Amino acid sequence: MILFDLTCGKGHVFEVWFRDGATAEKQIAGKKITCPDCGSPKVAKAPMAPRIGKGSRPVESGEASPPAAGPAAAPASAVMTPEMASKAAALRQELKELRSKIEANCDYVGGRFAEEARKIHYGETEARGIYGETSEEQAQELTEEGIEFSRVPWLPQHDS
Repeated sequence: MILFDLTCGKGHVFEVWFRDGATAEKQIAGKKITCPDCGSPKVAKAPMAPRIGKGSRPVESGEASPPAAGPAAAPASAVMTPEMASKAAALRQELKELRSKIEANCDYVGGRFAEEARKIHYGETEARGIYGETSEEQAQELTEEGIEFSRVPWLPQHDS
């Protein structure tokens, strides 16, 4: 498996896993890959730095390197139809707008989310909109206490 950064004509950059370089070239040339942001089938390889694994063993000839595991692993790649790409782009736009509204109208409390949610729920502090981070365990405890909150998929902001 090999990971490439791709870019579309509008400058959106995204990652895609391929079986090998030849497969990547074939799918790109055949316009089988579409931009997840805008749905454009005009994509090309983007410049990227090599990824050098710390402490990894050399790969034997003919042996495939497994993709990284854990939270930093890239999602499985899929070929999207133009309709799917259009829907994905619309969803991404809605999530961006939701993030903007939350940031504009709520107080960021960071890792103190569970603590602040409890204070609001039990009337120890003024009721207000808050957002931040919480662990799975803390979220479960809030749910068990009957404290209402929502989890929102948080898209990273791109400054480029």
